[in-house]
Amino acid sequence: MAEPRALWLVNNASSGSNDDDALQALDKCCGTHGVRVAQRTTFPKHDLPTPAMLDAAGIGLVAVFAGDGTINATISALAGWGGEVLVLPGGTMNLLFHRLHGDRTMDQVIADAAAGRYQARRPGLARSDAGDALAGVLAGPGTSWNQVREAMRDVAVLDLAAGAVAAVSDSLAGDMIACADPALGRAEGYPLLMLTPTDEGLQVDAYRAETVGDYLQQGWALMRRNFRDGPHEKLGTVDQVSFTSLSGKPFGMLIDGEPAEPAPRATFTLARCEVDLIATAA
Repeated sequence: MAEPRALWLVNNASSGSNDDDALQALDKCCGTHGVRVAQRTTFPKHDLPTPAMLDAAGIGLVAVFAGDGTINATISALAGWGGEVLVLPGGTMNLLFHRLHGDRTMDQVIADAAAGRYQARRPGLARSDAGDALAGVLAGPGTSWNQVREAMRDVAVLDLAAGAVAAVSDSLAGDMIACADPALGRAEGYPLLMLTPTDEGLQVDAYRAETVGDYLQQGWALMRRNFRDGPHEKLGTVDQVSFTSLSGKPFGMLIDGEPAEPAPRATFTLARCEVDLIATAA
């Protein structure tokens, strides 16, 4: 029989689906399909593997079983590496996983990867001074909803109530941001802009609400971590765009779900991932 392909597993214990049972099931699934977990890194407790570490260990495959933020950090750390990265659904939203694998289950994806039924892809990403986004960017005062999401994840009930009030207040009265270069959507701006990278360009969606009821509807969607369920409008798909604060004050951003340094302006450009990702979707 052929020697099982060795992989280096990266997981994050605080991600949505990373308990011990899930890790044991993943290890069993890999073994069933002829893949061996040779090394493992628990991030951020341990440093991420580097190309030099992987090459020294003779490992050409890294699997990331974590949320989009940890996946982003791992892919960024492996830029320029000659191996392949397998993204697995170890988070809450798993946006990049679905982008690469569609609606396949983790078992199906591992089976396809082990059997060579995949393509090595370098998908489009949104590049900025604040970092690269493979899953998406959220920008504007509406990103204060992240505090609500974090409180829900930690079951911090009092923080959740306080965060919900602050989030609604920020969305209603916060400084708006607009799309520039090119100008897209309303000149008076929006409380929340979403940028989704595709291979063809950067898709821009805007979230606004004219009534408190709409904001509550949007807030419920955001608290469920499914931003696309909120009321929004599609502004277009471009190769480059800038988000700018109409007041000149810095605004918050989430890049692949992780907070970025606030800034009064951020420019995003379509670029390519700099390491091969395994894709099993047609």
